[in-house]
Amino acid sequence: MRRLFFCLMALMGVLTLSAQSVYENEVINNIMTRTSIRQYTNEPVSKADIETMLRAGMAAPTAVNKQPWHFVAVTNKEKLAELAGRRGMIKQAGVAIVVCGNLDKAMQGKAQEYWIQDCSAATENILLAAKALGLGAVWTGCYPMDDRVTEVSKVLKLPETIVPLCVIAIGHPAEQPTPKNKWKPEDVSYNEFGGKAE
Repeated sequence: MRRLFFCLMALMGVLTLSAQSVYENEVINNIMTRTSIRQYTNEPVSKADIETMLRAGMAAPTAVNKQPWHFVAVTNKEKLAELAGRRGMIKQAGVAIVVCGNLDKAMQGKAQEYWIQDCSAATENILLAAKALGLGAVWTGCYPMDDRVTEVSKVLKLPETIVPLCVIAIGHPAEQPTPKNKWKPEDVSYNEFGGKAE
């Protein structure tokens, strides 16, 4: 009966997720309650937590298991300020993890661009790991904006074959935004475009 109630609520589009989620499965709850956190306390992020998030990133799937990535963890406050540019939340962060594509490890030809998907999967894993550790994080984009790629590459002294996809600002949250319910049945088709569930 309880399951039916929640299914009906979701279909009507009135299910609002809060910090106390209706999802009993811990993994699903973590996904559904993750939010972008842009304000952080001054508490540092531990080395152990940074390594856990990096391990989570490297656990992501990649095309042909190429693992075409390189991660730069920035904890130095001066370097964080340099990296921030117009993105003030990076300056406040306890750590910024810059997820980069390593073109030397990527596939060749048109398939080289799979690095973008691979590094995006790694980024999502890091965001979810941060949430699971009680931290807050926000994904800020770099690639394919040339000015951002150039700026980040310069600050981090990246070689040409290491391309920054994004900068993830991470810290102990100083805000608690309400998770958004993004479920929209109209964005789903079954079997072919526009197809309804059988």
